[in-house]
Amino acid sequence: MQDSKLLQTRWRLLLGQEAEDILDIELEDEEQEIDRALSDLYESDGRQQGGLAGSKPKVGRWLGDIRKYFPKPVVRIMQKDAMERLQLDQLLLEPEILETLEPDVDLVVTIMSLKNVIPSKTKATARKVVAGVVAALKKRLKMPTYKAIRGALNRSVRNNRPKLGEIHWNRTIQRNLKHYQKDYKTIIPEQLHGFGRKSGKLKHVILCIDQSGSMGSSLVYASIFGAVMASMSALKTTMLVFDTSVVNLTDQLKDPVDILFGVTLGGGTDINLALAHVDNIVDKPEDTVLILITDLMEGGNLNEMLGRARKLKRSGVNFICLLALNDDGKPFYSVENASSFAALGIPTFACTPDRFPGLMGDVLMGRKVEAS
Repeated sequence: MQDSKLLQTRWRLLLGQEAEDILDIELEDEEQEIDRALSDLYESDGRQQGGLAGSKPKVGRWLGDIRKYFPKPVVRIMQKDAMERLQLDQLLLEPEILETLEPDVDLVVTIMSLKNVIPSKTKATARKVVAGVVAALKKRLKMPTYKAIRGALNRSVRNNRPKLGEIHWNRTIQRNLKHYQKDYKTIIPEQLHGFGRKSGKLKHVILCIDQSGSMGSSLVYASIFGAVMASMSALKTTMLVFDTSVVNLTDQLKDPVDILFGVTLGGGTDINLALAHVDNIVDKPEDTVLILITDLMEGGNLNEMLGRARKLKRSGVNFICLLALNDDGKPFYSVENASSFAALGIPTFACTPDRFPGLMGDVLMGRKVEAS
């Protein structure tokens, strides 16, 4: 009986107030609050009485309610739905509203799109929100990126006379177990094993990122990965963003937050111009990795764009095109242009942030990269 009542309650909350007469069930106080939070969003166009409308107090209370009654992943979905359905973007210009929101990548993208109209009183709060999300993502992604890239670079050449920082301790211990000294309770290695790097083979990684509106979350993740790679001395990392012009943000890679407040989401897309800029800064193609992040919705000269892509690929640049770098699922992109890139031998696919470190490791080790 209890299970039947729980099931009916869930259906009542799912179907909304219109099901009140069909499902003869009385909601408890807390369930009524949950129902009110759902109906304010999904049964209102933002103008009807009882909905969220444009009232700052109502939105503030609603944000508090959904955080109280729903798990974080659901809260983030509801926040995003509220922005899209009820056009509440302008309320984000209020610091007290920003402080109430559950921070996530979508919120960062919204703030990025509003940065030019954020009033002075809200800018500090907005930056704090963005910095918090960036710090959390960087903490999650930094070590996997270090591990994958360092492993790939260190395996470029065997080293039987490694320096202290180049010793492969697991291999060294394993290969010298037979030299264990009982009296000293330690291993005295006869041969050290390690990995080193060939001099003059510094890898140049170029992140070239489309800053059109649909690429916002990809830009957030790319900025974080760019900052991590820029901190590695074995890599030279360049970060370019483009719309109908190209901006080099390499000097801001120490702080991804600066990058995110420096970009302008929206506008046109000129991939041809971006690839021309890349071509000008490539010094040693065989030691260059180009990660082009774009939906390939070209607004410039399509034939020239494909010609430049072909030229970069044939020159020896390890060229990868990511249609998205986010967790959003199947991205929207130009299928025709993606097929053209694939025909040129350029791996073209979407990638989640958690898979990106492994992708970079494979690329730097010279392994074949394919969509999976």
